[in-house]
Amino acid sequence: MQVLLLPFRQVYRGLVWLANSPKTLMLSYSLLIAICAVLYHFIEGKSIGDSLWWAVVTASTVGYGDIAPSTLPGRIMAGLLISIMVLVVVPLITAHFASKLIVDTDAFKHDEQEELKNNLRVVRRLLEELAAREGIISPGSADPPAAPSGPASTGPRH
Repeated sequence: MQVLLLPFRQVYRGLVWLANSPKTLMLSYSLLIAICAVLYHFIEGKSIGDSLWWAVVTASTVGYGDIAPSTLPGRIMAGLLISIMVLVVVPLITAHFASKLIVDTDAFKHDEQEELKNNLRVVRRLLEELAAREGIISPGSADPPAAPSGPASTGPRH
């Protein structure tokens, strides 16, 4: 079953890679337009300028209708271009901009998170030392603390 899901995971990873970088997203959009324009030029026999115009108009889903494919391969390519734009590229661009607009101002920055983690480690170590001194078994501890072997006081208490 895992083998069947592998291609979908690879496609998903590729989409995430594209979505997380505006540069790669714009590069992939430009490449898609250029490739489709060149293919249209050879399939339909139109000039490169007309082919590029067709690719941009079709990809943007404006579809003026001034240039349209007349051959079956041209129409299949047009359908793929429109589908890729509507189902992949436009949602990725929208998701990227939405993720930039939705910012949690209450979220901790990385250095603040690291400071909190270090503080929690110190507090935990101090609590474990206190529990061991007082003979308290801390929750989640498998072994009880060792019994004190001398005077109960090991130093001044605060």
